[in-house]
Amino acid sequence: MKYTKALTPADDDYKFPFGEELRKLAEEELGETDARRDHALQMLREWAEKNPRIAKIRMDSNFFLKFLRAKKFSIPIVQDTIERYILLRRTRDGQLFTRLDCRDPKVAKLLDLGYMFALPKRDRNGRRVIFYRPGVFDLSEFINEDMLRIHGICYETLAHDEENQIRGVVHAGVGTGIGLQYLTLFSIKEAVRIAKNGERIIPMRHREMHGCNINPALKVAMEWGLSLISEKLQKRTRVYTDIKDIDMDRSLLPKEYGGEMPMAEMIKLWKKELEGYRSTLLLEDQMAVNLHMYSEAAKAGAVSALKQNLNGCLEATEKNGSYGLAGSFRKLEVD
Repeated sequence: MKYTKALTPADDDYKFPFGEELRKLAEEELGETDARRDHALQMLREWAEKNPRIAKIRMDSNFFLKFLRAKKFSIPIVQDTIERYILLRRTRDGQLFTRLDCRDPKVAKLLDLGYMFALPKRDRNGRRVIFYRPGVFDLSEFINEDMLRIHGICYETLAHDEENQIRGVVHAGVGTGIGLQYLTLFSIKEAVRIAKNGERIIPMRHREMHGCNINPALKVAMEWGLSLISEKLQKRTRVYTDIKDIDMDRSLLPKEYGGEMPMAEMIKLWKKELEGYRSTLLLEDQMAVNLHMYSEAAKAGAVSALKQNLNGCLEATEKNGSYGLAGSFRKLEVD
């Protein structure tokens, strides 16, 4: 099939790039096999090409695989997630998730300050650890858009790595310097939408979350924030009075927090990783959907819209039913 909507070539000769240990992990945790993966990639490419709501999309294997692995190869859920992912980037509010450029002056300064970065070494389970220092986010200098952009850049870069797609990632952070004034960054409505859409749409496997040195005055706010995420993620979250008590190998942490490598060196390495993925990430700004074919709630990222699959947002659904989630699944799942 000729893919007229492709921003990137469809690399049909994909080969699993890892050894037996990761192959076994991918099959046991994600249900991934060579046959299932090849079939899923074909299905998604045909679905994207025939879906009238999608105008431009990456067609390379890596793009589709990060969603397939995050959603454990559930094709209808993957289709819905990919479409929402592109939709969110094309709407007015979603423009916060475009121009994800690590060279942006505000983003670059946050990176240099060590607001967030991935630790260079993997943990005992082979997972990358994202380390957060939100206390360096100066409210007089930065705005919430800067925060969303640096998170998007870091998450997208990690999600591109196939080993991270399979193993998942760990989050760890220190709340030193965070006070009640930080609650003004987002309205309640914005916070709810960011949390719900983020967990649903960002293609990452969040395996552990560790929060340290949280201001006691923020206890109620933190509990409310945790209530916004799924019960599964809540069970994976642990909070500590001090980072010295964190349940992970502290040698991985920056030297300033009990580890071995100075934080400045870690940040330098992380910025190299971001540069390596920069051009591909910026290319995604060209992905597009036909906005007139979606409900206003879906375009706004409303929580209510997340409870309905995007098939219900298509005008004349019955007329174009074969392009919906269930329709494409029925049409392509013929083996």
